Amino acid sequence: MSQNRLIKYFAISLLATYSLSALAAPTIDVHSDPNCGCCSAWVSHLEEAGFDVNHHRDDDLRSIKMANGVPPELASCHTAIVEGYVIEGHVPASDIQRLLEEQPEVVGLTVPGMPHGSPGMETGRVDDYAVLSWTRNDSTPTIFSEYTQ
Repeated sequence: MSQNRLIKYFAISLLATYSLSALAAPTIDVHSDPNCGCCSAWVSHLEEAGFDVNHHRDDDLRSIKMANGVPPELASCHTAIVEGYVIEGHVPASDIQRLLEEQPEVVGLTVPGMPHGSPGMETGRVDDYAVLSWTRNDSTPTIFSEYTQ
């Protein structure tokens, strides 16, 4: 093989390797109650959207929420961490992907409570709900996206 072909082959291989690593799914660490079925359903939703999920089943979610700056009024049934952001509750994967693309200066996203129809809460009933964001300096939430019927 000529030197030019070898260099070209090496460059293409290097570019392909870089492209695949750039497309690698973000890893998200999910903390949930060991017995929660809706949390497992939300984890499946994330995996189907291409996230690499580490699912931790914890008995003390309150301390995890507190350590990650989740105000009680914004809490839900599970807490996740992805690329430094906190994801609380049944946040759609598309909103997490948007958060990671836009990288706003927020602590994270939350869907307080457990609204029917949100990912992992497909019960046959569908409620309107909002995905909220908040900052460290002000826990007053801002609407990130809304889901209405």
